[in-house]
Amino acid sequence: MHDIRAIRENPEAFDRDLERRGLSPLSAELIALDDARKGAVSAAQAAQERRNALSKEIGAAKKAKDEARAAELMAEVARLKEEAPALEAAQGEAEKALDARLAAIPNRPKADVPPGADEHGNVEYRRFDSSRARLTEGRQHFELGEATGLMDFEAAAKLSGSRFVVLKGQLARLERALGQFMLDLHTTEHGYTEVVPPVLVRDEAMFGTAQLPKFRDDQFAAGDGFWLIPTAEVPLTNLVRESILSEDELPLRFTALTPCFRAEAGAAGRDTRGMLRQHQFNKVELVSITAPEKSDEEHERMLACAEAVLKKLDLSYRVMTLCTGDMGFASQKTYDIEVWVPGQQTYREISSCSVCGEFQARRMNARYRAKEGRGVGFVHTLNGSGVAVGRALIAVMENYQNPDGSVTIPSVLQPYMSCLNRIEGPNT
Repeated sequence: MHDIRAIRENPEAFDRDLERRGLSPLSAELIALDDARKGAVSAAQAAQERRNALSKEIGAAKKAKDEARAAELMAEVARLKEEAPALEAAQGEAEKALDARLAAIPNRPKADVPPGADEHGNVEYRRFDSSRARLTEGRQHFELGEATGLMDFEAAAKLSGSRFVVLKGQLARLERALGQFMLDLHTTEHGYTEVVPPVLVRDEAMFGTAQLPKFRDDQFAAGDGFWLIPTAEVPLTNLVRESILSEDELPLRFTALTPCFRAEAGAAGRDTRGMLRQHQFNKVELVSITAPEKSDEEHERMLACAEAVLKKLDLSYRVMTLCTGDMGFASQKTYDIEVWVPGQQTYREISSCSVCGEFQARRMNARYRAKEGRGVGFVHTLNGSGVAVGRALIAVMENYQNPDGSVTIPSVLQPYMSCLNRIEGPNT
């Protein structure tokens, strides 16, 4: 959500930022909508003020026993009272029109976000190479999983259709181990508070983090006004909605391991084999709520926390700064972490860490009271994957695969697997 006052104060800067996003100038349209809103508010206020003044005049006329004048004034009050609902409705419609237009416009990118129309404009920020020899070829995760009988897409299709999977036995345990390892890391070493949030949320929560209304088709509606969460970002960020925090409480850092549900409406024909793009998957989410002057620092910190997961798993990865045309709707700036997957001989996204500034906070009305009497302002919000559990499973399987089809379990996960050091392959 954007501040219409800031747009009015510097419309040229607003339009320049939208142009970087590939959008046409919108400041003139928004200012016109705001003018219409102001006009409707003024008309309603003027009518109310006139009614108040007439009430005083009626009293004076009656006191002076001028019944004719009193009757004339009362008739005008009745007329104004009759017109009031239409004026209030016009004000409400004007406010709704402005809010709806503002809500449909993506966040303004930070000045250091690289320009670009799509993923080809992304810029490498840094990379990490595993201590092990990096595989440059190998079987894909679904080939390894299906060969052992521990990854069953056919059974999932009978239950739920395409883009679902059933994990069994040691693979199911390995996925659980990955999630528990990540939670333990973020809570004990990185200072995040673990949360178990609802996975069903209402419209207001989805609007707050900007999944609604623009991305309605990407979500799963659960009926009765509920939505299945596409990410724990939604409930975790909305924990501070409609509240005023003290600056001393900040930063707040939350983490959660939840199932996530995505319709993948725009992904027809993409990654149809395997677990890369599922309707349901598990993810460890990181959310930070900060004071504005700390959000850039917190963004780098969050990125390092997500990277720590892959470093401890000893997986090669690179960090990409997303360009203006590839970052998300609510983001001011985004880093993607892409892990090496030898089965595809490429890097694939496993985490996305974004700073949103006050964009989501305005939608949620999440504020804080600054120290030293500096008043009340909007908090800044950040979110990131810490990391996607299913994709981490893919990365471990493909990078730790052995020629016999077995998968070595990374040392940091073995305590979560009763010290098991590998998942047996079909040829073991």
